[in-house]
Amino acid sequence: MKRCIILANGKAPKKIIINYFLQKLNYDLICADGGANTALKLKLTPKIIIGDFDSALPETLSFFENDSEIIQVKRQNDTDVEKCLKYAIKHKYSEAVLIGVTGDRLDHTFCNLGIVLKFANKINVKLAAENSFLESFSGGVKINACIGEIVSIYGFNKTTTILTKGLKYPLVNEPLPFGVRESTSNVAIANEIELFIKNGTMFVVRDIYGMIKNGFLQ
Repeated sequence: MKRCIILANGKAPKKIIINYFLQKLNYDLICADGGANTALKLKLTPKIIIGDFDSALPETLSFFENDSEIIQVKRQNDTDVEKCLKYAIKHKYSEAVLIGVTGDRLDHTFCNLGIVLKFANKINVKLAAENSFLESFSGGVKINACIGEIVSIYGFNKTTTILTKGLKYPLVNEPLPFGVRESTSNVAIANEIELFIKNGTMFVVRDIYGMIKNGFLQ
């Protein structure tokens, strides 16, 4: 199973988070354009660097040219993160964790959250930012959890519904349309949470450090 981190040009999480995926879980590191600058600062060597290179510094590309595959894609219809995801799909990666995709630009953050939805049917896309880890789910799923853990759930329209088991505030075939109703800061009351999502996709956000500590990221 091939899995990757896609490191973009926004605010990256602590190096301990990136190293967990790279060293503990053996993910490949793909940098989206200016994400290569971040990799250099963190003393990480990407497997691949992809973008139109309007953000990656020439000296950064020069530094990595002997150790990383560098692919310039000038196409402007896609963001650099999308270019990386399309590469990952083409090369049979099953999962991609987006890192460095939030920061000072709220429009970029919204765009990258949308990308998680946009590619959900083609590759399992997750997102790590600050202390949070975001996953998208559809259908029935069981999640390992710790009692007392904070779990937040977000939907996008009125036709997608969710039924939950193992949460303090249960949801019974209810929609969570964004801007109308959310399930922010729900609480796990069991060591396994069950979600049954119909007619679409929902986001689940949890504490990434707790997930790492308890071995929930595998």
